[in-house]
Amino acid sequence: MSKSGTQPSGDSALHLDAFLEMLSAERGAASNTLEAYRCDLEDFLNVVKARGCDSTSAAADDIVSYLQILGSRGLAASSRARKLSALRQFFRFLYAEGTRSDDPAASVESPKPARPLPKVLSVADVDELLKIAEQRAAAARGKKRLKALRLHCLMEILYASGLRVSELVSLPSSALSTGERVIMVRGKGGRERIVPLTSKAIATHAAYAEALVEAGGADAKSKWLFPSRARQGHLTRQRFTQELKELAHAAGLDNMSVSPHVLRHAFASHLLERGADLKSVQQLLGHADISTTQIYTHVLEERLRTLVHQHHPLARGGKSG
Repeated sequence: MSKSGTQPSGDSALHLDAFLEMLSAERGAASNTLEAYRCDLEDFLNVVKARGCDSTSAAADDIVSYLQILGSRGLAASSRARKLSALRQFFRFLYAEGTRSDDPAASVESPKPARPLPKVLSVADVDELLKIAEQRAAAARGKKRLKALRLHCLMEILYASGLRVSELVSLPSSALSTGERVIMVRGKGGRERIVPLTSKAIATHAAYAEALVEAGGADAKSKWLFPSRARQGHLTRQRFTQELKELAHAAGLDNMSVSPHVLRHAFASHLLERGADLKSVQQLLGHADISTTQIYTHVLEERLRTLVHQHHPLARGGKSG
């Protein structure tokens, strides 16, 4: 049955029955499938009937309006797309049968699922990660010291720059000379960008570089900023991710929700929270399209909604003064 509890009348009802008969006879559609199509199409036909239309006069705008109504009912994009698929088949059938001279559903775009918001660590969470990394670097001795200094350096540079993990681990030794306040990065598509670093990131790099020279060997002369015995010659993304998750566990965070990419998200979100403009953040992240960067504005909007919901007296059902 339709949402309204009524069924289409006149030509619309005849056209719907003919369509369902075709699905059953030519495509062998099961009874459950036929019932699902009937419910979807009856709902649409009753909605457009209220607008003075039927199966022969409904236009693309009517279909778009119907999809908007479905959205207001709370239907997910995937459910709206499924209903649009039923409408497309229905109107394609009417066009093929000569009942209509056009197919109004052909030009209607399918609803796109909402892009999931990226996971973002709070400033306090990142501070705790950096604090633990620094403490470990200060306490480490012997062979463990270089590894601890490397992780601290990786963390500071990543949060200071928002680099992609692949960009970070594959930085050449020439990308950052001692004392430099910027880093040259070659990103996706071979595009180069200059990213400024914090004084803390510069200091941790200096300490790590000094320890690397003191350790001697091939690593001290490597062309990579973070050399390793891996086939690539530099630290792998997988190994850094593993070390980061171990650090997150030590910091009391859920290591399943912490990754290099999550720190990149934190870099962008924290900048925007503090007033950075979207275009600048786009350039720092190396996004070719600003629409990719705009996802972080949605993160901030969601945080603000949550803040109001949790703390505003009216949102909690309280009374204003």
